[in-house]
Amino acid sequence: MAAEPRRKIIAGNWKMNKTVSEALALVRELRGMVSVLRDKVEIVLAPPFVALHPVAKAIEDSNLKLAGQNCHWEALGAFTGEVAAPMLKEVGCAYVILGHSERRQYFGETDETVNKRAQAVLKAGLLPILCVGETLAEREAGRTLEVVERQVKGGLAGFGGAEVARFVLAYEPVWAIGTGRTATTAQAQEVHAAIRSQLVRLYDGGTAEQVRIQYGGSVKPDNAAELLGQKDVDGALVGGASLKAGDFAAIVKAGA
Repeated sequence: MAAEPRRKIIAGNWKMNKTVSEALALVRELRGMVSVLRDKVEIVLAPPFVALHPVAKAIEDSNLKLAGQNCHWEALGAFTGEVAAPMLKEVGCAYVILGHSERRQYFGETDETVNKRAQAVLKAGLLPILCVGETLAEREAGRTLEVVERQVKGGLAGFGGAEVARFVLAYEPVWAIGTGRTATTAQAQEVHAAIRSQLVRLYDGGTAEQVRIQYGGSVKPDNAAELLGQKDVDGALVGGASLKAGDFAAIVKAGA
């Protein structure tokens, strides 16, 4: 019996953008544009923490899901400025983005801390969107697959196949984030296929077939269809284009 095709997942990472009022205005506009795609593609929004609760209320009874942009590995405690996975669960999140390149670059995130956060996310009943990707210097040195495979192995350390099958992985070449540069479809497919092959080696073919691997790196309406048409590209983690309802809706429709 053939495995069911993986359902595309398009996630909008708003980063540190949009006040609560701006977030609600964006969601209201977007909701009407993508409501017809209810069963065709999974749509996830990751607004800033302060907007999560109002956005959760605004997307009730819709086909939009909510994600946190990060979380701490402890469930509670004296960690000023941090947010715990159970808090995100209660506010209405389904996913949490982990290991984004900006967290790694600016805030000292490592494969080990990403792994600890992933454990907390699953324990809280949420699903991780685990990001991996190489810098321009690493790509130019021919180390892309080495770096990505190290990050995948480190991020997934200690998890069994049944757990990993529920993960979303996001390949985001750091040199293509916010730069306007995009990996070619061939470059994206090469890395996505390598990640899936690694999952076969780490777990098994069934697990590897279930894991959805997003591409993230200057995804726009004009390149989304070609990227999402690749065999191993199962969605997109969208940055700047997710801040405009029309652009994000166009990317979602390209994945439907």
